[in-house]
Amino acid sequence: MIRPLCKIAAVVAAGASAAFAQTPPANTALPVDSVAALSWLNGCWGGKVNQRDFREQWMPLRGNTMLGVGSVEFEGKLASYEYMRIEARPDGVFYVALPSGQKEAAFKLVSATRNEAESHTTFVFENPAHDFPQRILYRRGTEGWLYASIEGKTGGKDQQVTYPFRRIDCENGEFIRN
Repeated sequence: MIRPLCKIAAVVAAGASAAFAQTPPANTALPVDSVAALSWLNGCWGGKVNQRDFREQWMPLRGNTMLGVGSVEFEGKLASYEYMRIEARPDGVFYVALPSGQKEAAFKLVSATRNEAESHTTFVFENPAHDFPQRILYRRGTEGWLYASIEGKTGGKDQQVTYPFRRIDCENGEFIRN
């Protein structure tokens, strides 16, 4: 009686492991060798948190480069701005930022992953030698959402700032419903 139960258990276990092996991974790595993977950024993005109104505008991909500009407004005044580009170089794809009053800094695209379960794609750019941030993340969410995060260490402590953006009309700043 024990032998038939062992055989049944072995068949069930084999079937379960085969089904588990066929389950797709939650995260799928995407190629990180093309600026075109970020062409969805084209257009205007806006958000508001803690009385800060922030925007980014990205031009269409041209010459294997995307150009962008970002700004933060606080209490009706321009608090900061930044010129940005995403470009292909011989050693990879780079996010290059030139913030107001600072030197240009380049961050290499080190990973791009698609999470099917949560329906988002995350692009991670890194520059460990930079003061802050050392990482820039762009996460493309659903329904027109974009989450841009900067993170790293300042004064030996981990810091992270996330900017929740929605696609907006470039002229009037109104949210575009997808």
